[in-house]
Amino acid sequence: MTTRGVFWGALVAVVSVLAFRLLDPILAAFLVILLVTGAVIAVLARDWDQHSTYEEREAVRARKRAAKWERSADARARDRARWDAHQARQERK
Repeated sequence: MTTRGVFWGALVAVVSVLAFRLLDPILAAFLVILLVTGAVIAVLARDWDQHSTYEEREAVRARKRAAKWERSADARARDRARWDAHQARQERK
């Protein structure tokens, strides 16, 4: 965790303790809930815009599909040979 995160976490903790010492417990709980919720949202949103684009994800998927297609080439060839033999047998009937 970065020092900035530790600082903000400590600040939230200090404000929470002070709120419970100085305010009514219900108001302090409300304040602490708001602070903690805001802190969690800030942590979760810190890298919100650092994600891959649609095109990058689709390129990765296309590479995976191509690799899978290449791995199954021999099975497709065997199936095709069986199918052709079946069709030849059907033609003879």
